[in-house]
Amino acid sequence: MPHALSLKVNGRVVSVGTEPERPLLDVLREDLGLHGTKYGCGEGQCGACTVLIDGRATRSCITSVGDVSGHNVQTIEGLADGDRLHPVQQAFLDKEGLQCGYCVPGQILTALDLLTRKPLPSRPEIVEAMTGNICRCCNYRRILESVEHAAQLMDRAKSAGATP
Repeated sequence: MPHALSLKVNGRVVSVGTEPERPLLDVLREDLGLHGTKYGCGEGQCGACTVLIDGRATRSCITSVGDVSGHNVQTIEGLADGDRLHPVQQAFLDKEGLQCGYCVPGQILTALDLLTRKPLPSRPEIVEAMTGNICRCCNYRRILESVEHAAQLMDRAKSAGATP
């Protein structure tokens, strides 16, 4: 029997009527129309379904919607400020870190989690953090360059007093 669940998604409180055990990925895509989060493997192994929950990269295909009630969920749709891309999104565009684009939302949110915790990571730290996100196009070099560039953009924004 469906339950009324209250979620905070991309800064907005939403209510959904569903089973608490249902995957967060399904609720985001099917109930809330947020299609940026992708279905990849369904087992939490590929990273295509990555969202941020309370700022931490989380696989939404293996996270039940009941587990995130009362937490902040951020999807790729919640990053841009109107027409202004978030610095991580801009970096992926600048450095061509997207090829087919399917994995990119998960890549961007994983990178954002890393850069929030470690603003200027080393290349090995970036590789370690991004390892769980699979790119079927094998665009890893440009993804790495995008994350490095994003770190620079976010550092410049912070130095200028802006919030990314």
